[in-house]
Amino acid sequence: MQKVLARLGVASRREAEEWIRAGRITVNGEVAILGARVGRSDHLRLDGRLIHRHEIAAGQVYLCHRSPGENLRTPSEPTEQQAEHQALVERLPRRAGNRFITISPMPRIDGGLELVTSDGELAATLQRAIHSLPSELSVRVRGELNEAQVSGILEGTLDRGARLQVESCEASGGEAANRWYTIVARGGSGKDVRQLFERQGALVSRVLRTRVGALELDRHLSRGQFRPLTKDEIAALTAPPANEEGSVSERV
Repeated sequence: MQKVLARLGVASRREAEEWIRAGRITVNGEVAILGARVGRSDHLRLDGRLIHRHEIAAGQVYLCHRSPGENLRTPSEPTEQQAEHQALVERLPRRAGNRFITISPMPRIDGGLELVTSDGELAATLQRAIHSLPSELSVRVRGELNEAQVSGILEGTLDRGARLQVESCEASGGEAANRWYTIVARGGSGKDVRQLFERQGALVSRVLRTRVGALELDRHLSRGQFRPLTKDEIAALTAPPANEEGSVSERV
């Protein structure tokens, strides 16, 4: 049952298990128990409210182009401007789910490619997959980096004593005092990449994720827009990695 609830995007597996233990879930009028199997014809209710299973497009993943500073969700205490505009996740089709999960989201100050799904089980699979895939990010800094700084970034050492597997870091243009660098790091989060540059004394003003694995941010997908991934794109993201070594390793 907890698998079904997670797949529907109602809750994560852990949350669903807590609800079942608390007696908040019923199946055909009977209080549910952990491990119970449910069929498509069974009526599930949460706190007495029917869970509409046929309305959810299970297995759907959305690629979103998030602007730097844009909220994925409306804050609990939004400003007047935030209250007037729906946050990115809240603009996704309701048929795709009621509870969306972001996969390794970028920090709010940054942006670019974001993956969102209402399928809890698929979200867990994607989260594991992203940590084994190479991600490409564009980093804007003040001024040019020298050779020593680039070498330090390529080394991949993080504050917590771990090491990020950095495949490349190359200059990619800029204007005025700002310079862009394109970095490819296996499993690196936006926070990790920003930290790599700042550890080398770089003043970072923006980090944008542009690619995860073979999935690239569409050039025709404007900021604030989104599109569903195809089955082939989801399969490519969740395919078993060629090797099982971690992308961020603890230093010994």
